[in-house]
Parts: sequence; C-alpha cells; structure tokens
Amino acid sequence: MKNPLHYQLSEYDCGPTTMLNAVSFLFEREEIPPELIRNVMLYSLDCYGAGGLPGRAGTSRMAMRFLSNWLDGYGRATKLELSSTYLSGSDVSVKQESRVLDALHRGGVAVVRLFYEVEHYTLFTGVTDRGIELFDPWYVPADSREFSGTGIELTLAHPFQYNRRVPFACFECEKCSPYALGPAEDREAVLLFNEKTKQTAGDTIEYFI
Repeated sequence: MKNPLHYQLSEYDCGPTTMLNAVSFLFEREEIPPELIRNVMLYSLDCYGAGGLPGRAGTSRMAMRFLSNWLDGYGRATKLELSSTYLSGSDVSVKQESRVLDALHRGGVAVVRLFYEVEHYTLFTGVTDRGIELFDPWYVPADSREFSGTGIELTLAHPFQYNRRVPFACFECEKCSPYALGPAEDREAVLLFNEKTKQTAGDTIEYFI
C-alpha cells in the first residue's frame, strides 16, 4: 500500500521530508523499515541558523551527499532494493537526455535543490511534454494565485504523485525565480530508484529518438 506524499512540518525540514517522500513514492508502506526513517531524520537538519540555533537553516549539501551514500549502501546491504546517486554541478539539468530526465523516464525520482524564495528541496516524480511533475513539501492552497503568470500549475488532485507541474524553462534559469536550479556550479540532486521497478534504457529508448 502506498501513502500520500506529505508536507513539511516546519519552515526548515524540506530536505528530510522530500527524501522520505522519495522513499514513500518508490516503495509500499509495508516495505519501508523504521531504521531508514530514523536515519534520514538523524542525518539531516544539520545547519545552524542565527544565534547558533540547530536546524534553523535546513539541511546542508554535505548532509544530503552523506545521506545519499548511506541510502545506497543500505539498499545493497538489506532486502530493500533501493539505489541512490548524488549529482552536483552541471550534471543537474532538465535538458533532453540529462541524467535527471533519464531517471524519471526509467521510474526513478530526483530530490532536487532549487530556489523557492530560498534554497529548497523538492521531489521530481514525472515528466511530460509540458514540464516536470514534482511534489513540493511547502503547502500552498489550491486557490492560491502565487504562481499566476509563471506557467506553473498548482494541483492537489494527485497526492500520491505531484502537486505542481513546472515548465522546463523555469528550471534552467540561473536567477532566483520560482524553481530555478540556479548557477550550474551550485546545483545538487539525488537520484533514487526502486531496483525492482527500475526500467532499462532499452525500455525507454523511444524517448531519445
């Protein structure tokens, strides 16, 4: 049984919330071990905010890289067939034949650091000719006018998959506009797969023709 994806509980926990959403999207609830949930929370929210308050600046790139490596090792060592790859810099793109789009076409997901007023983590779950389908853990009411004129579509009709559809052009912008990936050298993403449901390149070859 799959669970609906969930929203962050505070202004800071987009990182661990999105990573747990990735696991929830890929696996049945009965397959997800409590040890994984505990360690995602343990290894995230490591940045200190003003006055030295722990967690008040979210999750660092270093912590996300470590968490990606831990999840990949955990998948190899246990019965949970999870794989994880950390990407940075110019490898993080939504241009045709990018590793991010390849992952989405093959049934994987991407935890991506981008801009939404501040640096923020969201989960890419799908791709269409209209853009990227993603689940943003920052809750926005369905009747919000926040994205008016941007081409970004807001929906609450797909709680197990996505709550935004974002045009490709928004991501490749290097300015701090909604969902911009920012300068190439600062980009970051984690690709995750359920190895039991992962498609091969041959299964999706029609996309590249």
